[in-house]
Amino acid sequence: MTDVTLKTAKFGIGDIVRHKIYPFRGIVFDVDPVFDNTEEWWLAIPEEVRPRKDQPFYHLLAENSETEYVAYVSEQNLLPDNSGEALRHAGIKEIFERDAAGTYRMRDRATN
Repeated sequence: MTDVTLKTAKFGIGDIVRHKIYPFRGIVFDVDPVFDNTEEWWLAIPEEVRPRKDQPFYHLLAENSETEYVAYVSEQNLLPDNSGEALRHAGIKEIFERDAAGTYRMRDRATN
């Protein structure tokens, strides 16, 4: 039996983050406690920047200056985004609502 120590996720649902290396930012909409994607996906990352699997991975509604997409990013590659700039990703309105303070919260699915 393998001993897996789960680390507490640094970011939560609705947090806005940016990538440490690549020029994109996004909003967290799901968290995996450890890597939960395909081996093919993981091996496609260049070895010199390939993240460890034993850390939280985040599903993001991500955007850069050119496009919007969904990203899967390791905790070691994310930083909080405190810019205060609104995100434009079209998927945000389906999942989140933003309050007057600028905080994103999951929409109540029962009322949609």
